[in-house]
Amino acid sequence: MANYIAIHEETAWEADHLLRECSIKRTLWLQGAMVLLAAAVCTKAGKAIVSRQFVEMTRTRVEGLLAAFPKLMGMGKQHTFVETESVRYVYQPLEKLYMVLVTTKNSNILEDLETLRLFSRVIPEYCRVLEEGEISDHCFDLIFAFDEIVALGYRENVNLAQIRTFTEMDSHEEKVFRAVRETQEREAKAEMRRKAKELQQIRRDAERSGKKVPAFGGFGSTGMSSMSSGSIITDTIIESEKPKMAPVPVRPTGSSKALKLGARGKEVDNFVDKLRGEGETIMSNTGKMPSLASNVLPPPVNVESVHMRVEEKISLTCGRDGGLQNMELLGMITLRVTDDKVGRIRLMVNNYDKKGVQLQTHPNVDKKLFTSDSVIGLKNPEKSFPLNNDVGVLKWRLQSTDEALIPLTINCWPSESATGCDVNIEYELQEESLELNDVVIAIPIPSGVGAPVVGDVDGEYKHDSRRNVLEWSLPVIDAKNKSGSLEFSIAGQPNDFFPVNVSFVSIRNYCDIQVAKVTHVEGDAPVKFSLETSFLVDKYEIL
Repeated sequence: MANYIAIHEETAWEADHLLRECSIKRTLWLQGAMVLLAAAVCTKAGKAIVSRQFVEMTRTRVEGLLAAFPKLMGMGKQHTFVETESVRYVYQPLEKLYMVLVTTKNSNILEDLETLRLFSRVIPEYCRVLEEGEISDHCFDLIFAFDEIVALGYRENVNLAQIRTFTEMDSHEEKVFRAVRETQEREAKAEMRRKAKELQQIRRDAERSGKKVPAFGGFGSTGMSSMSSGSIITDTIIESEKPKMAPVPVRPTGSSKALKLGARGKEVDNFVDKLRGEGETIMSNTGKMPSLASNVLPPPVNVESVHMRVEEKISLTCGRDGGLQNMELLGMITLRVTDDKVGRIRLMVNNYDKKGVQLQTHPNVDKKLFTSDSVIGLKNPEKSFPLNNDVGVLKWRLQSTDEALIPLTINCWPSESATGCDVNIEYELQEESLELNDVVIAIPIPSGVGAPVVGDVDGEYKHDSRRNVLEWSLPVIDAKNKSGSLEFSIAGQPNDFFPVNVSFVSIRNYCDIQVAKVTHVEGDAPVKFSLETSFLVDKYEIL
């Protein structure tokens, strides 16, 4: 009996020991599951910019952990984590910052790295540049996104698209409600216009028949005055919704305070002048942007009965490290005849181009005559050119990747410094026969960093803070002023200053093709003509 009791006590002790061991392992497992203590974006010196704690931790504790983090990293090591006696740091560099996760030492390092990658992908969704100021401006957006990734220390099973959806709080029911409300508003406005037209038609019919105008919504003279004011409101509604010419109704005699169209025209003009003074481009009533060539290249004062335009447009793309990626130049000679007496003519063309352009004449032009004698004339000499129409008689095309053909070279040299970037940009005119007017070199500037500090500059410059562009303006670039430079300093990265765009106009064409003489078909008598030449930019950028 005593032996049985001893064996029973020993078995009970072993069972109790096994339960305690299982409890300890379960506690350790739970501690390993709740691994993420905090997520932070900090500087290389350990200063916290944004920090989100997922367990109970004091601010002093978090700042102490992040301040010790830079001191624990070894130089020249390729690891993305570092450990202490109590915690583990899992980090990823973000240019001049660090994305740091503080976890327990029992955490799964592979899961930690996957979570870190998701955190690092979330930050560029809200911050255009990875800088301290930009992170501080969007700190609350980042905290909300961090909470979607981790809840109470546990990693949520979400991806980047789901995080974006959750933070935007997009509601399908709200969209449906807004769509229904907008539909109801449109229907109400349409019904209002229909009723207004009906009332206006009734009033017109009554006035034409000489009957008394019915008084809607009133009695006696009150109704008449109500009708008078109501007619004013009706006309205003119809005029604002449909600005077409309508027959003016005969209004009742007497004073009435109607809306005076154009009364605020002076105020609008003053507002437009202020916008133009700030550098904004104001669109005209037709909705077209004003042409740059129209300001610099006015049409000739004396336009003859035979008038020609020699137009060229260039589209060019260069690399920032040199090399011409693509260059395409399109040119055309356009003829306009306004007198039938000079309709039967021929154009003598001087082609001194040595760049290898491809010429093509109009289908109605005699190609054999042009190939042999460089003369543009119709296949049927008895016919005349169309009157009062612009006819393209000759066009040419030049496409090349030869750097020697670049008319104006642009070199942009951004170099990083302790305070940001020092940018040196220079130009050089390679085609010295050209004279480029109103040259504008537009360099993009990082947003939110203020105005650049400009050092040496040839010409003038203007910082457009709205478009984040530094515009370098040069009135003329020719053989006497074939090169120049601009230097400025600003916070940013070298990639922030590309692409550089260039615009200019010229009254000299790039390919040396000109009309030398115009003669009659019969007798070869000379014909007086006028000519205008333009060389414009369609696209000119350095990527």
